[in-house]
Amino acid sequence: MAVSDTTGPRDAESPSVGDAEVDTSFTPIYRFLRALVHGLNRLLFRTKVEGMERVPSEGPVIIAPVHRSGIDFFVASEVTRRKLHYMAKDNLWKRPLLGRFLQSVGAFPVHRQAADREALRLAQRVLDAGEVLVLFPEGERRAGPVVQDLHQGVAFLSARTGAPVIPVGIGGSASVMPKGTKIPRPRRIHLVVGEPIAAPVRTASGRVPRSHLHTMTEELTETIQELYDRSVASTGRY
Repeated sequence: MAVSDTTGPRDAESPSVGDAEVDTSFTPIYRFLRALVHGLNRLLFRTKVEGMERVPSEGPVIIAPVHRSGIDFFVASEVTRRKLHYMAKDNLWKRPLLGRFLQSVGAFPVHRQAADREALRLAQRVLDAGEVLVLFPEGERRAGPVVQDLHQGVAFLSARTGAPVIPVGIGGSASVMPKGTKIPRPRRIHLVVGEPIAAPVRTASGRVPRSHLHTMTEELTETIQELYDRSVASTGRY
């Protein structure tokens, strides 16, 4: 996701301004679907989370997991008991049933080929409301053991809102549902939650230069790589 060169102070022209409200409630359908997903995670994948206590219990938070499988969307929900909101690729909404399900669990679409301003506005509203946003910094599902070429969308939103970023490694999900498969396999998944990464520091003028976004993205890349390696070592599979 492309971003502008600098991030300035929020004002009346800020992307966070808008009439739309973020649904922060645990609706009955949300509770049911989340319980169903967590039950399947434990039954099929014996999902284990290490470091869950590192996710703040209140305030805006960006969860930034590695992305190697279509199942990551579901298992990432295990890192906190708080309500989650997701930015997901827009073509998932081409399937009406899947689109309704995604919307019910807090997801909203983003166009991956360009800077989607509306998606950024929605993401910022989530964080401005003090909620948890799950955003895969690789932008799309990748393959292999190396984490690289992260988008700066995570750093951009962190700078805009002051939200800390929680990096997450997910080991075993690629073997559960490799790219090109539609039915997950019953394999073990292990998540490792890292220490929070603070939002980029603003200058005296209240702006965040692109260099600060770049520095944060580099730190996030190194941290996610370390956590991914640990999670893979625990399961013995990617």
